[in-house]
Amino acid sequence: MNTSDVIKNSGIEFGTSGARGLVSDFKYEATVAFALAFLIQLKKEFKISEVAIAIDNRPSSFGIAEYCASAITHLGLNPIFYGVIPTPALAYKAMADNMPAIMVTGSHIPFDRNGLKFYRPDGEITKKDELAIVSANIDFDLSLFTIPELSISNAASNFYLERYISLLSEDFLAGQHIGIYEHSSAGRDLYAKLFRSLGAEVTSFGRSDEFVPIDTEAVSQQDREQALVWSNKYHLDAIFSTDGDGDRPLVSDEKGNWLRGDILGLLCAIELKIEALSVPVSCNTVIELTDKFTQVNRTRIGSPHVIETFHELKKSYNRIAGFEANGGFLLGSDVSYGSSMISALPTRDAVLPAIMLFAAAKDVSISSLVNALPQRYTFSDRIQNFDKNRSLKLLNDIKNNPSDFIQLLGLDAKVVNCNEVDGLRLTLSNSDIIHLRPSGNAPELRCYAESQSSEAAERLVNETLSVLLNL
Repeated sequence: MNTSDVIKNSGIEFGTSGARGLVSDFKYEATVAFALAFLIQLKKEFKISEVAIAIDNRPSSFGIAEYCASAITHLGLNPIFYGVIPTPALAYKAMADNMPAIMVTGSHIPFDRNGLKFYRPDGEITKKDELAIVSANIDFDLSLFTIPELSISNAASNFYLERYISLLSEDFLAGQHIGIYEHSSAGRDLYAKLFRSLGAEVTSFGRSDEFVPIDTEAVSQQDREQALVWSNKYHLDAIFSTDGDGDRPLVSDEKGNWLRGDILGLLCAIELKIEALSVPVSCNTVIELTDKFTQVNRTRIGSPHVIETFHELKKSYNRIAGFEANGGFLLGSDVSYGSSMISALPTRDAVLPAIMLFAAAKDVSISSLVNALPQRYTFSDRIQNFDKNRSLKLLNDIKNNPSDFIQLLGLDAKVVNCNEVDGLRLTLSNSDIIHLRPSGNAPELRCYAESQSSEAAERLVNETLSVLLNL
């Protein structure tokens, strides 16, 4: 077999964050081909002897990890298996130990799909690295591979907890009652321990034995209503949760209203006194309106694009970060906080933005922090099982006739700007924004909207998706 041929025919493709495909696509030969191509390319740059592996709670993830371990041992390397832990925990430990890592996760997409996230010893792979993986031309004979037995090390989960426990005092969250919506999150066994170690009262709920595909950019109506019930029942100051692999946060205010991910990221960046930010084009324009940052770069959607800008920002600024509309926070430089220092973690993390929000809300409510920001509101949702080619055709038609599309929506406004940085982002004469983009991870068409009220933004998304379904 040849890695290039196997990868090309596997049905697995790189999206905005990792290689994704149906579980049925992650056959032994396909998984081995990806792992071999990644590691053999990496060995040209780094001297490596160990490779870290971790998984999420999907039923298929452990088997795929075994396939990865088979490729690792075949190359004479030692797999270090950290079990079910958040992606940022794996990345943090691997970067500290200067070794590559493979995370088996499909993140927030449905459980019939899965994926692989790859980390170099110095952090997330780039788009250039992705191209090198799919283009690698390596022959291999699968009959010569064996699957090793994997034993779990707790070193990465403990190291991740210590990152925050050592940063803050043991009474840092004293007086706060935090609910943990555990569902099937990869970090569900860590979060209550972490917040209790920082002095909070913690109540956990919602643990599921079945995988729950939480999408922090398109929170279901059921999860929105359930948060209100939990908040009222337990008298909570906040609810904390994440997506499947624990790199995208989902945090509510004291009333049980989920915060948008970019608002959470913004409040975290303000609390950390970040100087220069890098955020995707899909994030709320309130970021610039706050006038809190010297520099704000807008990128394509996906953490590799955000990270790519950090190198240039470091030439002029000391306190650098980025975040995405999904809430994942990327710390691009070491940053002082109080008398401590938070080391850089240039990959999406769910814990840091939550902790910084709770810090900012020690003497005020979370809702008051949100309400103090300039009043721009966003909402997003998606059409699932929507063919990518159909999405691309629709976007092209809208780009060529934007006025006709706005008329179909029944809006009394004109299109004043068409931004094609990532998908199609229409700015209207009434300052509303409609952003359409095919998902890079699944057959979905996403719609983001921005308006002067939360109700208007949600209505704009719902009406847009309704029209698109009938085109």
